[in-house]
Amino acid sequence: MGESIGQTLPLAVGVAISPIGIIASVVMLTTGRGAGNGLAFLLGWFVGLAAACWVLLQLNLGADPTTGGHPADWTSYARIALGLLLLVVAHRQWIKRPAEGEQPALPKWMDKVETINPPRAAGLALLLGAINPKNLILTMAAATAIGQTGASDPDQLIAVLSYSAIASVGAAVPLGIYLFMGDRADSMLARLKASMGRNNGVIMAVICVVIAAKLIGDGITTLSTF
Repeated sequence: MGESIGQTLPLAVGVAISPIGIIASVVMLTTGRGAGNGLAFLLGWFVGLAAACWVLLQLNLGADPTTGGHPADWTSYARIALGLLLLVVAHRQWIKRPAEGEQPALPKWMDKVETINPPRAAGLALLLGAINPKNLILTMAAATAIGQTGASDPDQLIAVLSYSAIASVGAAVPLGIYLFMGDRADSMLARLKASMGRNNGVIMAVICVVIAAKLIGDGITTLSTF
């Protein structure tokens, strides 16, 4: 179990500091149902990540992640492929970053937040957490890493929940500010949203490059070892 959690930790951190979850959480807190929507969004984000990771893990296990007690070759190739895909994502994020002084474009659904209630906030978070392309690539890598260890089902479940909990920290930060910072919360959330929106492309590009390097390095190391 410790190995599974250790392997997925960088991937979970990558999801946690992804601007989209943080910005969306801030937006939820600016509605008339601030606390309710914020809590619902955080729960949906966690459940979406956990469900996606568990489903992908089961698909991985259908292809036997180990041979003779060692990781199967396909898991190494999968890591390399995911790493290369992240490099493509990093390139796209970098070239799409806003120019100096340009206002970053935010998703259109954020213009309609006043109509969002807790069930819709949870549903939106579930979708963003589970099938957002950047999250999905990192979650696929996490599922591959967990499956590669050959851990028992209970340990795999704990690893999935640990991955999802760590990956939800970013979405939880705005809620913590909202609940505990009193009169300063509004200004702090506004600055956080503006900073994340302005630097979204750069942040995601750096995250993707760092994690891609780890995945490709791990994949090459495993192949050369066995």
